[in-house]
Amino acid sequence: MTRQQFLRGAAAGAAVVALRPFGLSPAHAATRIQRVVSPGGIEAWFVQDATVPLVSIEYAFAGGAAQDPPGKPGVSNVLANLLDEGAGDLDSTTFHDRLERRAIQMNFSTSRDYLRGSLRMLKEDHDQAFELLQLALSAPRFDSEPVERIRSQIGSELRRDSTTPTTLAGNAFWQLAYGDHPYGRPSNGTLDSLATIQVDDLRTYQRKVLARDKLKIAVVGDIDGATLGKLLDRTFGALPAKSDLTPVPAVTAAMPPKRVQVPLDVPQTVIVFGGPGLLRSDPDFMPAYVVNHILGGGALSSRLYKEVREKRGLVYSVYQSLVWMNQSGVFVGSTATRADRAAETAATVDSEIRRMAEQGPTQQELDEAKSYLKGSQALALDTSSKIASVMVQYQLDNLGIDYLDKRGALIDTVSLDDARRAAKRLWGQGLLMAAAGRSTEASAKPAPTDAAPPTDKN
Repeated sequence: MTRQQFLRGAAAGAAVVALRPFGLSPAHAATRIQRVVSPGGIEAWFVQDATVPLVSIEYAFAGGAAQDPPGKPGVSNVLANLLDEGAGDLDSTTFHDRLERRAIQMNFSTSRDYLRGSLRMLKEDHDQAFELLQLALSAPRFDSEPVERIRSQIGSELRRDSTTPTTLAGNAFWQLAYGDHPYGRPSNGTLDSLATIQVDDLRTYQRKVLARDKLKIAVVGDIDGATLGKLLDRTFGALPAKSDLTPVPAVTAAMPPKRVQVPLDVPQTVIVFGGPGLLRSDPDFMPAYVVNHILGGGALSSRLYKEVREKRGLVYSVYQSLVWMNQSGVFVGSTATRADRAAETAATVDSEIRRMAEQGPTQQELDEAKSYLKGSQALALDTSSKIASVMVQYQLDNLGIDYLDKRGALIDTVSLDDARRAAKRLWGQGLLMAAAGRSTEASAKPAPTDAAPPTDKN
């Protein structure tokens, strides 16, 4: 059996054992989460599990695409794609060879507010894995060959996205919602901005963002706390103590109703809809989370699915979710339909959302949603990587190390009055709506001149 085969098999085993401490008994799981502080003062949330000889780490630096320089969206995306393309005295080929020989999985990604990373390895390889991560974060090379190769790859993706209705509608929605605010910029950049990004931009971003003061870490696996503490210092200890972030102003998404059309000659029209939402810290967040599940988050059971798909046969799927950032929140939904039925689809979505705002859910809907949301958490935490990712998110959201223990009770406390109040707050003003496809009545209202859609992916 190869190392890669073992790692895949061990992951399958870990999916089963993870359900025992985290899924079937959340209260017990919360007692398993430890707070580890390294000798150098670096903190991580940690779950020790020796059932399978794997270690998973997830971490996040505050920053993300919101820290891209003005006029150069995409710097954080290029950086995330280059961090494992050579570091220290290892060029790109040698660095990847070191990863592949020991089946170490290293990934980086960017969102609006965070640069995130993950690392996964066999227990016996944790020294080598953490050493490679230290090099990637502290001494990336940015050699010309990988820089131009990654630039070319991202450029290909952006050119493809410029004719993809899902991406075009999504871009148009975010710009309609946030305009010139950093949240309105395409996180992956544009073809124009990509061509202007230089190595100096990457190094400047690295120095500003990759620092210890706003770093959140979660680790799950077969390692002890003392060993982990030493590895944390070796890996992150050489990073700057303080980040140098440009303040991102608080912002509320544009007030509905507003609509914009992205002309595209394709058979199917994609519609992205939404509006101002809630911060994660808002007292109405949990009621909003529950009632959103009833309206559009419940896959085959949501009101939108039943009304738009089952009753009218307008679409194959429709969904809606709450999205929260550090400085704003929105609700966002999406669907796709035949171009000649786009107007009817948009009107039906709008009508059903207004009905929820005016009437709220029924008691039966609320009870069923609460039961589902409590039970589904167990199934969502079925691997060590997912558990670590959730623990990092809880840290980013300032929810506390005991949140997993409290989550079920918080859901239970949502009353029908709470749900109705949250529904009216979220959906009582109408919708922002962006459609990409052939011109339809769904976009009859022209967009403001400052809300012209970008052409590239968020």
